Amino acid sequence: MSAAATRRLTTAQALVRFLAAQYTERDGVRRRLITGTWGIFGHGNVAGLGQALVEYRDAMPYHQGRSEQAMVHAAVGHARQLNRLSAQAVTTSIGPGATNLVTGAALATINRLPVLLLPGDYFASHAADPLLQQLEHPVEADVSVNDALRPVSRYFDRITRPEALLASALKAVRVLADPAETGAVTLALPQDVQAEAYDWPEEFFADRVWRVRRPAPDPAELADAVRAVRAAARPLIVAGGGVHHSEAEGALRDLVDATGIPVASTQAGKGALRHDHPADLGGIGHTGTAVSDELARTADLVIGVGTRYSDFTTASGTLFQHPDVRFLNLNITAFDAHKLAAGTLVCDARAGLSALAEALSGHRVDAAYETEYRAGKARWEETVEAAFRAEDDGAVPTQTQVLGALDAVVGDEDVVINAAGSLPGDLHKLWRARSPRQYHLEYGYSCMGYEIPAALGVQQAAPGTPVWALVGDGTYLMNPTEIVTAVQENLPVKLVLVQNHGYASIGGLSESVGAERFGTDYRHRVADGSFTGAPLPVDLAANAASLGMDVLRAKTVRELREALATARTATRPTCVYVETAPPSAAPPAAAWWDVPVAEVSAREAATGAREAYERAVADRRHHL
Repeated sequence: MSAAATRRLTTAQALVRFLAAQYTERDGVRRRLITGTWGIFGHGNVAGLGQALVEYRDAMPYHQGRSEQAMVHAAVGHARQLNRLSAQAVTTSIGPGATNLVTGAALATINRLPVLLLPGDYFASHAADPLLQQLEHPVEADVSVNDALRPVSRYFDRITRPEALLASALKAVRVLADPAETGAVTLALPQDVQAEAYDWPEEFFADRVWRVRRPAPDPAELADAVRAVRAAARPLIVAGGGVHHSEAEGALRDLVDATGIPVASTQAGKGALRHDHPADLGGIGHTGTAVSDELARTADLVIGVGTRYSDFTTASGTLFQHPDVRFLNLNITAFDAHKLAAGTLVCDARAGLSALAEALSGHRVDAAYETEYRAGKARWEETVEAAFRAEDDGAVPTQTQVLGALDAVVGDEDVVINAAGSLPGDLHKLWRARSPRQYHLEYGYSCMGYEIPAALGVQQAAPGTPVWALVGDGTYLMNPTEIVTAVQENLPVKLVLVQNHGYASIGGLSESVGAERFGTDYRHRVADGSFTGAPLPVDLAANAASLGMDVLRAKTVRELREALATARTATRPTCVYVETAPPSAAPPAAAWWDVPVAEVSAREAATGAREAYERAVADRRHHL
């Protein structure tokens, strides 16, 4: 009997070859799982993974990043654009390169989005000990800085021997491709093991297909769900990101068309219905529309589809106020389905919605309820028009008028990306989502610095699609470096850089909780120690230009519209820079959010805020 065929490669080479042969398949469509690898090289990965990526550069595309955190953001944006059916890998050196991955990993796992992290690690042999950048622990010699990635990874392993990769690589890829368990996956790679050779079985490198399941609902759970919907007088669907991940938008529309049940959306779920569908009520929760929040308060059945019910969505437990309100959660993840003591449909979103629509055949909400929510939707559309409208084209635009100008320019296929600051609230309330992929808000981690690198990942996933990163000055100063990568890879992303001289969102929150906007302005410090002087002489547009972007400066509403139209057709990375006029003109929040206020204080602002806080928190409910 002949020996099984083997191939002698280093561990790093074997890993790259293995990853290049992994595929996902859903609905009969096959896609490559790992479409490329982002990397910044140091002594911990240059001779291992760096050499392997050169060796197999035809099999594994490589993308050069400038910030380790940003590389993860780019990979996450890429995976979200492709409905989690493809992902990217990220390799870093040992030390700060590895620890810089933690924020991105947390973002990926919180948002249930796949990314493969491949940080370098200490010598498994301890031949060089301690080596440069190694963390020494007095009683745990196997601890490294990479252990900081354990709590933010859905799967973690340290590959201390080459043959350990055989089992671990398969486990890692299973998690990446699993719609219920996905998130950040970490394989920590000791640098000596990366370069060590081993005789790998040929089967390890064979093409492997991971089928992404669409589990159907349990018949008993479905029957219970149908009874709950038929018994409800005022049902409301809350559409989350799971609708998009499952490509269930059509199934949702079919259910809504048949039953008349209205739909409100989370930040991740916005666009599940087109904005002009008569049952689409826009965002829900603290950043939601008035019509969504009004209906949520009186809903007797809340049907959550693919949502994890963050505190923003539930208004910190104060939104759903009907005395007999119950919840029905359709989610592929049992952990999320059981939230709020809900009845459950643990299944794929598309499969569950289709089954629910079929089982509810002939059922429709009362005509008076439809009339009520459609009238509320019409009133809210007037609010949107007022926020977007500019009476004077020659005036400095407000932030909402910036959004109105962009709304007038984009097409259905464009993708608009944001994550943090005051823009998420304005966008959730006001943006008119025209397609499932157009509205791309990262609000699970709400990470400043996500937008620009995510735009790169989305642009890679959707070549030829206009991709917009909306960024305030605070976010821009956190992480602008991937502009250089956009220039290097000729990715024609469009950056809308809004200058309002400070942390506008947290400044407003600071004022509301009695902290008096302390430390939220970008201004000169004056004699009493406060930051209330003139704006700093910082030119962010010039900075973007210095990093290689084409920059269009817009001072008026008219100039802004012209600049946005020019940027949309640009074939190079292009920035539209605009300074906005206060206030933002966004409608106020229609629901509360719990940010605890100082219980005692000598300052009047804080004592007044505490009184308001105690009134609001009295409405909190525990749904049991």
